[in-house]
Amino acid sequence: MEYENEKLKEFNEYIRFRKVAIIGLGVSNLPLLDYFHENKAQVTVFDNRTIDEISKEIVDKITTYNFEFSFGKNCLEKLQGFNIIFRSPSCLPTKPELQAEANRGAIVTTEVEMLMEMCPCKIIGITGSDGKTSTTSMINAVLQKAGYNTYLGGNIGTPLFTKLSEITPEDIVVLELSSFQLMNMVVSPDIAVITNITPNHLNIHKDYEEYIEAKKNIFKYQDENGILVLNYDNDITKECSKEAKGEVIFFSSKTKLDNGFIVDGNIIKESEDKIRKHILNTNEVILRGKHNFENISAVLGATKTLVDTDIVVEAIKEFKPVEHRLEFVREINGVKWYNDSASSSPTRTLSGINAFEENIVLIAGGYDKNLEYEPLAKPILEKVSTLILIGQTAEKIFDVVKAEGEIQNKKINIHMCDSLEQTVELAHKSAKNGDIVLLSPASASFDMFKSATDRGEKFKALVNKL
Repeated sequence: MEYENEKLKEFNEYIRFRKVAIIGLGVSNLPLLDYFHENKAQVTVFDNRTIDEISKEIVDKITTYNFEFSFGKNCLEKLQGFNIIFRSPSCLPTKPELQAEANRGAIVTTEVEMLMEMCPCKIIGITGSDGKTSTTSMINAVLQKAGYNTYLGGNIGTPLFTKLSEITPEDIVVLELSSFQLMNMVVSPDIAVITNITPNHLNIHKDYEEYIEAKKNIFKYQDENGILVLNYDNDITKECSKEAKGEVIFFSSKTKLDNGFIVDGNIIKESEDKIRKHILNTNEVILRGKHNFENISAVLGATKTLVDTDIVVEAIKEFKPVEHRLEFVREINGVKWYNDSASSSPTRTLSGINAFEENIVLIAGGYDKNLEYEPLAKPILEKVSTLILIGQTAEKIFDVVKAEGEIQNKKINIHMCDSLEQTVELAHKSAKNGDIVLLSPASASFDMFKSATDRGEKFKALVNKL
């Protein structure tokens, strides 16, 4: 007998002719337009862009469906009297207009939260300041290798809410979850992974505490059957174990755990009651850098109850870096070029720098998220021969490297550029045989590009023209 999702059936009946608000016409919310039209909801669409800034195709769809809409800077002024509100991840639930509607009785939610509420199968959720995309993608690859039918979504893949009718109890949903998606969420995945927590998105979150609390929602609503995979080396994630209701699995690259997964030099081990067994030699994997070996350990923890270790190891050996994450582009005259555009914070760039033994020509800088750049100064002086800076954070990075250089009485070549084209040309002139050229911005992309993906694609195109 074909499976029918009763929760989804009830939801579809509930929204029929009810007032639904869709805030933000980004990737996660666009499929909702068709879905709510088919289910006869009374929809109003909100977006802070003007009608001229929104694609004609989307505007035509809204018009064809006879949806109400409110566009522009003050669009939320008309957010009144709704039964259910789907916010985009970037529209935080702390906005006064959303809080007013919630106080009045509206359900304020997101596409991914409603997916989790009604999903009939096991969910694995992954969050963290760094490494979540690689870890999520690797978990999905491991499960598929083991023969599971998986659905990849959340912050990557495709929005899955509109796929709920296809998902059966035998499937597994794998979700990358950002702090924006987790904020105010009251449901947690069956298996939760936190790769690490370090300062990020402080230009949007009220403070670091709000960011941390949002991340914790990934496990707060688990029961005693839940599994929580945590980084033992990160003080904040280590402390999360005290709040866990279910099983906790640690991983570490600094401590020889009695129980958990350990990165010990170039060997990944599993420890059970202090008995350690060799799982994988990191020389056998395509991924580079200790941070990726920590991600592999997180994957081993997340899939431990679902997949035989031999199959996990096989899948990890085959796994290639996710695009824009230490992605090898090409080699020119003995110089290897890497695209690490997704590294939008100092900690990510630090991991990128530390992934290489070779001399580095580093391209960094971009949109300012109000982060501190001091932690990058010493590693840059130690491992980078030429630093090429661009974007809003160029001065910040320049200042911390210069200050550290004065303390150490050491200088490196530092150049300021106005365009990505200039940075690539300069890196090409500066790099010598055996060097690495690394685009790892330590900053977001929105000052000059649509996204980190856009930045990475443009970088690769320029490198491939050399």
